[in-house]
Amino acid sequence: MARRPGRPRASGDPHGERDTRQDVLDAAAALFCSVGFTSTSTRAIADAAGVRQASIYHHFAGKDAILLELLLGTVQPSLELADALVAAPEPAPARLWSLVHADVALLAGGPVNLGVLYVLPEVAAEQFAPFHVLRARLRARYSELADAAAARSEADDRGALVLGLVESVILRRRDTPDLDVPVVQRSVADAVLRLIGCTPTQIAAASTPS
Repeated sequence: MARRPGRPRASGDPHGERDTRQDVLDAAAALFCSVGFTSTSTRAIADAAGVRQASIYHHFAGKDAILLELLLGTVQPSLELADALVAAPEPAPARLWSLVHADVALLAGGPVNLGVLYVLPEVAAEQFAPFHVLRARLRARYSELADAAAARSEADDRGALVLGLVESVILRRRDTPDLDVPVVQRSVADAVLRLIGCTPTQIAAASTPS
C-alpha cells in the first residue's frame, strides 16, 4: 500500500537519499491546511520542502496534482480495507466496526488534518474527479457493510450516514488538535453500530479482537 501523505516516515532511503516527492507532499499539506490552497504558490512549497521549484515539476504537473494526491491518500487506504472486509468471513458488525476504526485513525492521525481539504471550493473542479470517485466507492462499501450489519430494514442511505459520522472527526480534530485518537476511534466505531441498530452485545463482540 502506498504511504499516505502526512504519516510519519523514515527520513530518506537506506542510502540516505532524500525522498523529494514526499517532502513536497508534506510541505504542501502543511501549507494548504494553514494558509489555504489558493494562497500557496509552488515556490512557497519548494521553500518549505527545501527543494528547488523545478524539482516540484519533476514529480508533479502542478499544484492541482499535489492536492489531488493528498486527497487520494485520505481515501485509498480505507477503500482498500473496505474491499477486503466486504469479502471477509467475520460477522458484518465486526467488519463494519473495523473499517470505521481504521478510517477514523487515518483521518485523525498524522501531523496535518488533511480532511479539511475536502471543503476547499477548488476540490469541486473536474481535475479532482478521481478523489470524488474513490470517496463514492468508499461510501458504497459503507452502505454494503452497514446493510449487512443493520438490525433495521429502513431503506435509508446508511453509507452517507456512516461516512458522515466518520468524517465528523475532521471538525473535531480542527477544534481539538490534541484528540485522543484511540478513544475517538472506539467511540465513533461504537456509535456507528448504535446508529444502525446493533445491540450492546453485538457492539461489544464487534469491538473485541478475535
